[in-house]
Amino acid sequence: MTGPDAAAVAVQDTRAAAGDFRTLMSLFPTGVAVVAALDAAGRPWGMTCSSLCGVSLDPPVLLVCVRSGSPTLDALEGSGAFSVNLLHHRARNVAELFASGDPDRFRRTPWRLPDAAAGPHLPDAAQAVGDCRVHEARRVGDHTVVFGRVLRVSVGTGSERAPLLYGLRRYAAWPTGDSVAGSGRPRPDRADEE
Repeated sequence: MTGPDAAAVAVQDTRAAAGDFRTLMSLFPTGVAVVAALDAAGRPWGMTCSSLCGVSLDPPVLLVCVRSGSPTLDALEGSGAFSVNLLHHRARNVAELFASGDPDRFRRTPWRLPDAAAGPHLPDAAQAVGDCRVHEARRVGDHTVVFGRVLRVSVGTGSERAPLLYGLRRYAAWPTGDSVAGSGRPRPDRADEE
């Protein structure tokens, strides 16, 4: 292994502008979730989140990135638990509501707290919900990375199973037809088609 060359060192010493970083991340489409928790008074808090990633299978751990100082983060850290509601493709209005900062968001969308739930579930908007216990939280820049140990997974049984996607600064539905591998069969490689 060789050491970094002069160009690589120069790149490490600079910082991308916030707008450039937003552009970079907009080119990486992702699913959309609402992360939710209850505060000490039992009041629900939640926010739209596209910064979600699986970390470990054993134990099952995921991470979410939450703006430091947000009331959702305060509730999540205070309770030590949270839910991750993976939104289906017809829940764009819920994604926009929970991204808006509207203080009445939980009055404007149905939610429930089933037995053993770690945070609010959004039954009409979520195709699946993961209930998590806070494993660790680490501040990085203006956000806090929260690692959650997944305690329970609830998958919806309705017809709304296609995920809501976000990329290029807009929402979209999961593609249908020939645009993704169908019926559990992998798409052939280019070499296989020739």
